[in-house]
Amino acid sequence: MEDRIVSAHLMMDEDEAEYSLRPRYLSEYIGQNLVKENLKVYIEAAKQRREPLDHVLLCGPPGLGKTTLSNIIANELGVGIRTTSGPAIERPGDLAAILTNLQEGDVLFIDEIHRLHRTVEEVLYPAMEDFVLDIIIGKGPSARSVRLDLPKFTLVGATTRTGLLSAPLRDRFGVVSRLEYYKTEELATIVRRSADILQVTLTGDAAMLIGSRARGTPRIANRLLKRVRDFAQVVGDGVITPELAAQALERIQVDSLGLDAIDHKLLLTIIRHFRGGPVGLDTIAAAIGEESQTIEDVYEPFLLQIGFLQRTPRGRVATDAAFRHMGFEPPERGPSGR
Repeated sequence: MEDRIVSAHLMMDEDEAEYSLRPRYLSEYIGQNLVKENLKVYIEAAKQRREPLDHVLLCGPPGLGKTTLSNIIANELGVGIRTTSGPAIERPGDLAAILTNLQEGDVLFIDEIHRLHRTVEEVLYPAMEDFVLDIIIGKGPSARSVRLDLPKFTLVGATTRTGLLSAPLRDRFGVVSRLEYYKTEELATIVRRSADILQVTLTGDAAMLIGSRARGTPRIANRLLKRVRDFAQVVGDGVITPELAAQALERIQVDSLGLDAIDHKLLLTIIRHFRGGPVGLDTIAAAIGEESQTIEDVYEPFLLQIGFLQRTPRGRVATDAAFRHMGFEPPERGPSGR
């Protein structure tokens, strides 16, 4: 799963390379116009009042720029940023160590904040509301509570699963912004900007072609650009043309809609082996040799989003659009959908 070129999750070896492509200020940030304009107002108001920005929750699928926005917020405020993730904070003491080392006005970014342990959340509530930290010292009858004052800070939380956030935590964020998938034109602009940074020459509609296969996600667009750059360097003359981009993307098995070999395998299994469905998730998992949880969480969402799959009470069904895209004639369906 981690090796899929169209995966929106960050790969282990690309963190440093991706960081160099990230915009540092709102003026450089492409897309998400409503979120960007609102943040600009909130940040300017906080700077004029000389107060920390209210706590910010960024929601949306992976790869859309939540981490980038957290760094931009810190840069626009002119303060430091401390980055961690929900699973990394295992005990209340871990959170206490992070909070007590913050400077006045700093940004604390917690990625995958919905995965915080409940005991850690309890410590976070007073820190977010009153900028204090309640610590229990000792055990048993001799235990006592000590309240420590914290510097005023801004918590920026990022989550891909808003529904898993507890209501008390969600209610303590003053700014809640949801990031949406990007349009092809916006992704093409991102590709052109990244190409300038990487010192790669694009011609014609090469940026649009790469953007159209990036599944609405900037991280995937940048990853495809790097792979196409490799082909341009070795197979071509270093210049990325639409023809070379199409050839390179075909070689790495990313089709015109951004579907890869695994997507094709899933759809072909449903279409060929089960006449388009309905077919149960566990049956599909056994047929393609994948875990059902991986299919449901990783492979299906994009296919559902573009209307190639349907989830029904009887199982998964490949739509007529999926049949046509895979080169098959859609079947005649009765009242039951079969």
